[in-house]
Amino acid sequence: MRAEIQNYVTQIEKSLELLAQRMDKETAPHRLEEFDARVEDPNLWDNAEAAQKLMRERQMLVDAMETYNGINQDMADNIELIEMGEMEDDAEVVAEAEESLSALADKAAKKELEALLDGEADSNDTFLEINSGAGGTESCDWASMLARMYIRWAEKKGYKVELQSESAGEEAGIKSAAYKITGHNAYGWLKSESGVHRLVRISPFDSAAKRHTSFTSVKVYPVVDDNIEIEVNPADIRIDTYRSSGAGGQHVNTTDSAVRITHHPTGIVVTSSEKSQHQNRDIAMKALKSRLYQMELDKRSALVNEAHENAGDAGWGNQIRSYVLQPYQMVKDLRTSHETSDTKGVLDGDLDGFMAATLALDVSGKSRAEAQGN
Repeated sequence: MRAEIQNYVTQIEKSLELLAQRMDKETAPHRLEEFDARVEDPNLWDNAEAAQKLMRERQMLVDAMETYNGINQDMADNIELIEMGEMEDDAEVVAEAEESLSALADKAAKKELEALLDGEADSNDTFLEINSGAGGTESCDWASMLARMYIRWAEKKGYKVELQSESAGEEAGIKSAAYKITGHNAYGWLKSESGVHRLVRISPFDSAAKRHTSFTSVKVYPVVDDNIEIEVNPADIRIDTYRSSGAGGQHVNTTDSAVRITHHPTGIVVTSSEKSQHQNRDIAMKALKSRLYQMELDKRSALVNEAHENAGDAGWGNQIRSYVLQPYQMVKDLRTSHETSDTKGVLDGDLDGFMAATLALDVSGKSRAEAQGN
């Protein structure tokens, strides 16, 4: 078997090894039997929430088993075809099977990354906040570019994006914006984007065409689902209503319907200005609970905690990713060293490579490959 074909097989086997670990392959059949027995219980739906949770957990296990078995069988089938083709000196069969193995290696790697999204809230929807930092008008414009980038990324994933609140920049762009992004694993994918993003370019707002550096911070919080209880003491919060100062058009309220909630113990402030006052109050309260839940998650996860500590002031020393448009073109993540010269693609939402590289980090901050090599 040629070295290139063996390389595909090795890649697939490594992905299968991780998939097996994630679903605990040895106990999976027994756990599925237990799920099936509980599903047949005639009293299962007496508690709808518990039943739905059970059905979700069962389906996740079924999907994991089918993914593992499917990839494993496809690999074995293609290896058998290659061996037959080599024995019969049929180059066409070997070439077709090799191409299939290459595609299977890519599929396995993708499934491997998806398997890493097994955190407590990874499957949840998410809130995404963008705040301009050092750099004035340039930073506000950069914030609007990042907002567009994440919206494009979400659309490619088939996710739903809802604008929660927005504050326009004085000359261009946005000072801040908050979005709710709905879709399976939305939080799991986006959580690694928390931090400060640095842009270097020739400023379109500088008549001297000088190079400028600007910063914008991104913060990501999971939407807390109904199964997670977060207690908020009414005495700990202040609720204010005000008139929105959005970018114009449909996003500007003509009445004091926007809502701001301040949580005194933590200093967290959340706003919503896109709906009626009643809806805004509900949206802001959910956002507050999500922020409080994220704080709890940060205590349990060294990696996420580090990311959010880096998401401090939007300025020098806190950036997680650098986007250089002048004097050369390069986007580089400072945590993983993952980089690309396709700056246009990244700003159009091609972020999976960066997210995947961060997901592949273990809690010590090393890539899995580095960790396995030690």
